[in-house]
Amino acid sequence: MTIARSRQISLQDTPYYHVVSRCVRRAFLCGEDAHSGQSYEHRRQWVVDKLGQLSRLFAIGVCAYAVMSNHYHLVLKVESDNAANWSEREVAERWGALFQWPLLVRRWYQGESLIEPELAVVQQLIGQWRERLHSISWFVRLLNENLARQANREDGCKGHFWEGRFKSQALLTESALLACMTYVDLNPIRAGLADRPEQSDYTSLKQRLDGEQPAAPLPPLLLPFANQRTSNGLPYAFTDYLMLVDWTGRAIRVDKRGHIPACLAPILARLGLDEIRWLKQVTLFRRRGIRVVGDRDHCQQFARHCGQRRCYQPSFKRSLLASYKLSVLHLVPCVSASGLVLFMPGRFL
Repeated sequence: MTIARSRQISLQDTPYYHVVSRCVRRAFLCGEDAHSGQSYEHRRQWVVDKLGQLSRLFAIGVCAYAVMSNHYHLVLKVESDNAANWSEREVAERWGALFQWPLLVRRWYQGESLIEPELAVVQQLIGQWRERLHSISWFVRLLNENLARQANREDGCKGHFWEGRFKSQALLTESALLACMTYVDLNPIRAGLADRPEQSDYTSLKQRLDGEQPAAPLPPLLLPFANQRTSNGLPYAFTDYLMLVDWTGRAIRVDKRGHIPACLAPILARLGLDEIRWLKQVTLFRRRGIRVVGDRDHCQQFARHCGQRRCYQPSFKRSLLASYKLSVLHLVPCVSASGLVLFMPGRFL
């Protein structure tokens, strides 16, 4: 049964959410359509360009993204405190970059004298815009609407481009956030489109590795990694995250076409997490019916805050590791440059 978006997002529990939006029927967001033979590869850049604009206007940080052939993944952080600190003029300017102002707001912005009822209307509008500028629903709405209009114009047709509302999952713990970011950045590898992260086009990890490209349009603003916990960044070192992605990508998923070849030089890739639970958690994000990811206590607390009795969470069973062909029994502890304890698997199958 469809659940209201307001009951799926609880900022008092977590600011981090995994978002997925998929094209309707067999429509291709990008890539080559096997049925018609037509290539839509250029549409990937549409997604990245629009993300670049929205990430600069909304109080929503982009932790990770991946643009696939008929869907995309986002890991977002809602930064409501940033939106609360914006001045009224800044809120109006950000909204004005997306929509045309009403005449009353334009008069107020230009410094014209307004009577009290007119000023109250302006303040009400600005308060509404402030709320929308840190809303995931509005962020994805503007992204999807823009892409649908461009695709329909290019195809010379009308109607739905997306199969329905976007799917969202709350990431309640640091482990869940790490697992989801890893899952998203490994999407092209699991689909067999690339065999290593540095060659996975249109992903946040490749953008981080490539750095600033002066000739390219403004890329999405990605939340920075840090060596220690900060209020506006990710509480991990980038080198540690690279190690984690590389290690996880070497696990051979029997239900996926691709993986990072074992012949590539190994990279330390594991934070101190139970290997069976970690590999299982990385698979949760493609499961239907999973709306939150985290440990049991955090999930129960999230359910209470959203007015629900419980949130469905599958149990972590050792037998579920059968979907992988990776030996993780022999792990060698190492200490990374940032002081975090990492584990390097002794061998890969």
